[in-house]
Amino acid sequence: MELFELKGQVAIITGSSRGIGRAIAERLAEHGAHVVISSRKLAPCQEVADAINARYGDDRAIAVAANISSKAELQNLVDAARAQWGRIDVLVCNAASNPYYGPMAGISDDQFRKILDNNIISNHWLISMVAPEMTARRSGSIIIVSSIGGLRGSPIIGAYCISKAADMQLARNLSVELGPHQVRVNCIAPGLIKTDFARALWEDQALLAERNASTPLRRIGEPDEIAGAAVFLASSASAFMTGQTLVIDGGVTI
Repeated sequence: MELFELKGQVAIITGSSRGIGRAIAERLAEHGAHVVISSRKLAPCQEVADAINARYGDDRAIAVAANISSKAELQNLVDAARAQWGRIDVLVCNAASNPYYGPMAGISDDQFRKILDNNIISNHWLISMVAPEMTARRSGSIIIVSSIGGLRGSPIIGAYCISKAADMQLARNLSVELGPHQVRVNCIAPGLIKTDFARALWEDQALLAERNASTPLRRIGEPDEIAGAAVFLASSASAFMTGQTLVIDGGVTI
């Protein structure tokens, strides 16, 4: 466990009331981290925090509601983590938006802006809020949950794919800037995972059958199958890794 030990570390995970974010929070806590559970609504976050505390101890998780479209709410999220534990060691930018399915010709300006703001700008805001203390301490891991959509085109989620490609470049750029201060920035790029966020894709039986047939593992993924990569990237096991994207997609992109 030593390579993956996170005891005493403090991690903020956005979009962690369900799906991939929740799985990441639970696994980080399992490996010793204090975790901040966050999404738009407090009640679901508190439910996750209570479950983690019941399993690992009363001081392992707190719940803080924050809408990623609000810079003020994100600052409050960061401030709450510091007020509780005095530091932030790991940031997982997991929350994202995708309000439109269809060809790019049909997307409205507001929908396109929402995707870019919530999937790119909000990550930039959060990273800017935690990076100064990480650079001063010369230690920290920032993880952006991107998507294999950032590696290829799509006829139905093109704007989302554009935003996820930008997240990969955000990680590369920040790695150059923060690397001299020993702060690492990496991405995880999941394939199709069985989450509420991707429900429109995997509930369509024809689409699901097509995806399964073209996936070497012949199935879509589960949220917990992404969480181990986050534990790796948060811990000293990945101490010499920065600016990279870990693809976890059952082999789809090969």
